Amino acid sequence: DSGFVYKLGERFFPGHSNCPCVCALDGPVCDQPECPKIHPKCTKVEHNGCCPECKEVKNFCEYHGKNYKILEEFKPSPCEWCRCEPSNEVHCVVADCAVPECVNPVYEPEQCCPVCKNGPNCFAGTTIIPAGIEVKVDECNICHCHNGDWWKPAQCSKRECQGKQTV
Repeated sequence: DSGFVYKLGERFFPGHSNCPCVCALDGPVCDQPECPKIHPKCTKVEHNGCCPECKEVKNFCEYHGKNYKILEEFKPSPCEWCRCEPSNEVHCVVADCAVPECVNPVYEPEQCCPVCKNGPNCFAGTTIIPAGIEVKVDECNICHCHNGDWWKPAQCSKRECQGKQTV
């Protein structure tokens, strides 16, 4: 097909193919092997033989534009822990924060989970009171909240008082 004449039994490589053919009485007999598939993580392919060959497989993971070595662990954010797996895939877990023991948790920079800066507390009406102690919220009411029970309103007891409203 390329205008060359070959002797019977002579091997040749037609056109751009790297697969050999042999000149036979009935025409060329060419090897058309079923080539193995190239690995999707292959970064360098050689076409010197009949079948393309993978010469270099990617041995890193890419995550948000950054490369990480196989088995390298990293923290893309304060709440995420990730690892570059041998499969070149990144697997991440996100922190599972405990429920804060207060009604006014705050998020600190570089910390994942909220913290209770003033310790455990709860609401007595609209007033925030610390947990574990009795607090006189007005002239007539003493309130108390238990540690870790911020989602429950404080338990209050009414004292004797005159002309004052109670919670």
